[in-house]
Amino acid sequence: MQNRFPILVPLAIGGLLALVLLLLLPRDWLGKWSLTGPLRRQFITENPPRPPQGGDGSGAETLHATDVMAVDPKWAEASAAVMEMLRRRLEDKDARDKEALLTFKDEAAYRRFLERAGGGLRVLGKLDDFNTVRVVYDSLDDLHKDILGNAADYGDISANYYAYMPDVPAQEERAAQTEVAFGDAMLPFLGVFGDHSSWGKGVTVAVLDSGIAADAGIPASQLRYIDIGLGMVGSGSEDGHGTAVGYLVNQVAPGADILSIRVTGADGVSDLFTLAQGIRTAVDSGVSAVNISLGAYQNSLVLSAAIAYAAERGVLVVAAGGNDQAAQLTWPAADARVVSVGAVDALGQQATFSNSGENLSLTAPGYGIYTPWLGGERIVFDGTSASSPIVAGAIAALLSVNPGLTTEQAAGYLKQFSSDGGAPGADASYGSGILNLGWVMNSSNPNYFDTAVSSQYYNNRTGQMEIVVQNRSGQGVNGLQLQVSGANGGTQNLVNLPLMAAGASYVVALPIDQSAVNSGSGVSVQARLINPPGLTDAQPSNNQRLSVVSRK
Repeated sequence: MQNRFPILVPLAIGGLLALVLLLLLPRDWLGKWSLTGPLRRQFITENPPRPPQGGDGSGAETLHATDVMAVDPKWAEASAAVMEMLRRRLEDKDARDKEALLTFKDEAAYRRFLERAGGGLRVLGKLDDFNTVRVVYDSLDDLHKDILGNAADYGDISANYYAYMPDVPAQEERAAQTEVAFGDAMLPFLGVFGDHSSWGKGVTVAVLDSGIAADAGIPASQLRYIDIGLGMVGSGSEDGHGTAVGYLVNQVAPGADILSIRVTGADGVSDLFTLAQGIRTAVDSGVSAVNISLGAYQNSLVLSAAIAYAAERGVLVVAAGGNDQAAQLTWPAADARVVSVGAVDALGQQATFSNSGENLSLTAPGYGIYTPWLGGERIVFDGTSASSPIVAGAIAALLSVNPGLTTEQAAGYLKQFSSDGGAPGADASYGSGILNLGWVMNSSNPNYFDTAVSSQYYNNRTGQMEIVVQNRSGQGVNGLQLQVSGANGGTQNLVNLPLMAAGASYVVALPIDQSAVNSGSGVSVQARLINPPGLTDAQPSNNQRLSVVSRK
């Protein structure tokens, strides 16, 4: 089964000005969101707020908006525009009814609001570090009045959107392929062999999800919970998602502690405020990494603030890139501060459903992986929701064996020592490459040898097959040969490769028989890497690769 978790869909933020401008702008203010600096000063000079009739102007700066509106139509027009903006932003079927997320310009403004809140405008939750509150209002008029009376205090207003599956964007055209499931073979694919039970020891990974069941296979001494008001583990049909995600972190880093924070409600969905609250809670609890197998196609101020809060404290956010075969990543994966993860199958192919995007960091197993669910059930788990916790576990493993590393450095090593996939070098489909934990853990081991045919990529523009060879050893290797069959009219090529330093890649480009490609029969290209005598390859299975190029 392909398990698709409800996706977080926050409100797209329009870059709201300090709302005091709403009371000063002319009737076309909606087209001037960025009116600042000299232009703003010029407008205020040309259109000063007028005092009530009979005043001498000395108290203009302390006038209430309602008084000014009585004598100046521009203020009334601005007030009506504010109400229309609030309706457009907040009265949405995909957001929690009569709720708003209010962010204030500074702490003093935030504290002033908390002191006056009440009655028809009540606080449901606070994020002190972000000067943000979650409020419920009896009537939109209550919020409207507070804005008019305290416009200079406001920084941003948005709806509290549900976490659910949004509309799927346009899909990329991708060639049909047969995908191979991992089953229980995820660890060998990552280059993990033998006892790795100590990996992750001393490191804590937070899982923000539907909660992790106690029977997920994680030792009780390594699993703890924080309740942010939603309980520990959900019991709905989709609530096993967090259990599967937590299990995958533990599989890669069995020694790591895992902090489960449930961010979904009884209905199986979450909201913008709760996800930000979960990030902040995890960071304050001393974790090294936060896994988020949720996403949205729109960013938000509160989500960005939470990511910044984590980054400033050295906590790495790892997030799923999305499962919609889209040419864009979901947020928070699209944020440059986040380690974003796509999915591959057991052949190292980008999974058909996995999103692509220029900010994609890595790909990892994400198709047909056996995991636990709720009530002892075992399922086949698909999606970048699976790939993301595998990378989070890899971060924990690397930190545990290299305690001097920062989380950012650890993420850099995972990208540097990744198996090239698709086109040579980093690309939008594979990011820096496919997670290769065996390589990164042995990158400085001079006794470790692993040479590989990492990728075969047909370049439509040049009509050539680009074969990527990688030396994943702890030292340089000389005397490698690449034997290629079938590239050009069935001929066989033997290419002598130059000395390859540790970690180096080399691309062999050979022309493809275009007549065979266009005929529909296709061209089978097989590449086999021949090691020099005496070299013991840790993973000889990756020394050959077969690809078929055809026009369908």
